[in-house]
Amino acid sequence: MHIKIEISPDQAGVRLDQAVADSQTRISRSRVSSLISQGLILVNHECKRPAYKVKPKDLIEGDLPSPDQQDRKPLSPESIPLNILYEDDYILLLDKPAGLVVHPGAGNASGTLVNALIAYYPGFSEQGWDRERPGIVHRLDKDTSGLMLIAKTRKALEFLQKEFKQRRVEKHYLGLARGKNIPDAGVIERPIGRHPHHRKRMAVMDENGRYAKTRFSVIKRFSSGCLMDIRLYTGRTHQIRVHFYDQGMPLFGDCIYQERRFRKKDPRMPRQMLHSWTLSFRHPYSGLRLSFEAPMPEDFKTTLMHLSDGSQ
Repeated sequence: MHIKIEISPDQAGVRLDQAVADSQTRISRSRVSSLISQGLILVNHECKRPAYKVKPKDLIEGDLPSPDQQDRKPLSPESIPLNILYEDDYILLLDKPAGLVVHPGAGNASGTLVNALIAYYPGFSEQGWDRERPGIVHRLDKDTSGLMLIAKTRKALEFLQKEFKQRRVEKHYLGLARGKNIPDAGVIERPIGRHPHHRKRMAVMDENGRYAKTRFSVIKRFSSGCLMDIRLYTGRTHQIRVHFYDQGMPLFGDCIYQERRFRKKDPRMPRQMLHSWTLSFRHPYSGLRLSFEAPMPEDFKTTLMHLSDGSQ
C-alpha cells in the first residue's frame, strides 16, 4: 500500500516514525521505524532516520505492508540444525552458517534462523517481543558466517541491545580483502546510508549517512589480497562490505560491493568472505565478561588455500 503524506504546521517537530504511525490505523510505530530504516519510507525522496523531526511541507512517501500482510499467521517452527556454542537460562550463542537468513522478510518467509530458534526453544514465542525477530540482539548478513548472540528473555534482550548501542561489546571478524596496496592497519570512519539509487544497497554518504567506524589489521598477505582482522565499533547494515569497497579493498566473493569485472560469482567462493570470528560481552545476569570464538568455516579455509597458492 503506497502512502503519501504532506506534513502540516501543527505536525512539525514530531518524530518521522510517529508521524507515519499516527496517519495509519493498522500498523505499529516499531514496524514503521523498521520500514524507514530499510529505506522503504522516504522524506522528500531522501532516506531519513526514524527519529528525524518532520518539518512543515515535508513530503513523506513509501510502501506499507497491506493489512493481510500485517496480520500474517505466527511463524512456523522448523527443524533446522543449530551449531550452539554456549547456552544458559538467559542467552544462547551460536555459529551461524553462511546461507542462512536471520529473520523472515520479503522472499524469505521460512527457512530462517528465527524459524529454527522457535523450534529449538518454544519460549521465544512467549516473550511478547517482535514476532519476526524474537531474541535477535544483532544481525549477520545471509552470506556472512559466524558468531551470533541470542537473548532468551526480554530483560536479557534489552540489556544486550543497550550494551551494543553503547559500544561495550567487542566484535571481530575475519575477512579476505582484494587488493595489492592494502595498509598494514587502519581505521575507517565514514558515514553510511541507504544508496540513493539502489534501495537494497548501502553506500558511504557524507550527507544523511550515519556514523560508522571500522578498524582493521592485516594477518597475512597474498599476491592478490589479505586475510584481515576486522573490528566493528558500530553496526551499520553491510558496514564492513561498504567500508572496504569504499577504500578500494573489497571482500573476495562479494558480488554487490565489488568492481564490475569481479561481480560474477566464482564457484570457488560462492559468498562474501566474511566471518564473525570473536565476540566479547557482559553477561546480562552475572555481569561477568564472556568471550567466544567461532572457528574458520571450510569454505573460508578453501578460499584461503587458493589465495596462498596464488590462484586468484
